[in-house]
Amino acid sequence: MNLIDLFSGCGGFSKGFLDQGFNILGAIENFKPAVETYIYNIKAKVWMEDIKRVPPKAFDKFIGEEKVDLIIGSPPCEPFTKANPLIRDRVEDRLYKDKRGILTLTFIEYVKYFSQKNEDLIFIMENVPQIKELKSELKELFGEVGFKIYFNLLRAEHYGNPSIRARMFISNIKLKPKKGKKVVVEEALKDIPKDAKNHEIKKLSKDKLEKIKRLKWGEALYRFRGKSKVMQNWIRLHPKKLAPTVKGKVRFIHPYEDRLLTVREQARLMSYPDDFVFFGGREVQYNQIGESVPPCLSRAIANYLKVRA
Repeated sequence: MNLIDLFSGCGGFSKGFLDQGFNILGAIENFKPAVETYIYNIKAKVWMEDIKRVPPKAFDKFIGEEKVDLIIGSPPCEPFTKANPLIRDRVEDRLYKDKRGILTLTFIEYVKYFSQKNEDLIFIMENVPQIKELKSELKELFGEVGFKIYFNLLRAEHYGNPSIRARMFISNIKLKPKKGKKVVVEEALKDIPKDAKNHEIKKLSKDKLEKIKRLKWGEALYRFRGKSKVMQNWIRLHPKKLAPTVKGKVRFIHPYEDRLLTVREQARLMSYPDDFVFFGGREVQYNQIGESVPPCLSRAIANYLKVRA
């Protein structure tokens, strides 16, 4: 199957489909370090631009006007997540008045265009579970372009991800991928080669070092307020449990050592293989991981589509 990836980020969503033999025609992403990461690892071409400036017809020409069987994509989740303290109170405003929320409408425009060229088109749009608060609006919008949609809530940890991650996958099909084994932190972090890419240890100040030495498993050095709850950061991981959700700005303390996880270790918590290399500055690399779809989950979805076909 031929697919395109919108809002591709570093390529976690594409990676699972690539592993299952899907043909990736191209992607759209506007953040240069993520584009560099995507191209290096996925080996597919990327149009680096704000997607609002890329009409579907222009992107169609970019990919050689080949038949598109599948559209995947992850529009920005910030307008919809309760972790955002600035989330708009009116649900509809998150979709129509937030400049990032509007990008969800752009995804629908792409679905409309490519479905006119392939009536069997499948699409899968990933976001935070809270996007379901816009269920009626999204059902109407997708209905206007000819599709009934399903809200598929999938938990990445059920498919081999070492960290907790619940995500909503909105699609014109029901998604029921086969579950995998549970992987805890200790297992995920073991046996990383010393010369692995993105595995440099960040030096900490004496003050921070003294503070993290006192942290027990599950305790956090910092707390910040989201819209409806207090979030934690710099959390000492419990070796025998799943890691908390990996977010763009969230950092973790090693379960046994008094230091932050390296980028490579953080990538392990999101099921990335060690040969998946991240580009950009260190903080940018962490962010790319936290803002992506774990490859183990996208691989399970891809396998489900293959079996379903």
